[in-house]
Amino acid sequence: MQTAMKKYTREEYLAKEQLSEEKHEFYQGEIFAMAGGTCNHGAIGLNITAALKNKLRGKSCQPTNSDVCIETPSGLLTYPDATVFCGQAVLSEQQRTLLNPVVIIEVLSPSTRHYDRSEKFRLYRSIPTFHDYLLVDSEKVGVEYFRKVENNEWLFREYLELSDSIYLHAIYESLQLSELYNEVHFT
Repeated sequence: MQTAMKKYTREEYLAKEQLSEEKHEFYQGEIFAMAGGTCNHGAIGLNITAALKNKLRGKSCQPTNSDVCIETPSGLLTYPDATVFCGQAVLSEQQRTLLNPVVIIEVLSPSTRHYDRSEKFRLYRSIPTFHDYLLVDSEKVGVEYFRKVENNEWLFREYLELSDSIYLHAIYESLQLSELYNEVHFT
């Protein structure tokens, strides 16, 4: 006989998360621990946030790092590696949860790459303001870029060279792969 798993309410999750030293994802009553990343994962995430901060300085859009939780209308609460919002941040939960990202960036890990490409991307697409999605590989040079166009259609392009530049249409800025992978070494 299988034991029923406890389901949590959104409010229970938020209360637990506020007291937790680790980050957790929440969806459909379930709480999932978010695993720590490799050194490359951390370096790439930092490079992304730093590049976005420099490019957006003095502009109406602002980046956030993986400390900021986002919530989708479909009910997912999670911590992407980087996000960008434009204009005023729309926040809930005592200024802790961002509701209006325009760019979401995930650094891929072996254990999350399938989820980030499929179910998580599907859930992110329920955010009306969301337009650009980057999946940055942490094991080799490679970025998958999805851009929302009209009628909820998404265009895909892959970048594989350090000399490649990705134009993020939602924020009118480009990121160089060489910026994202600065001082990252693959074995």
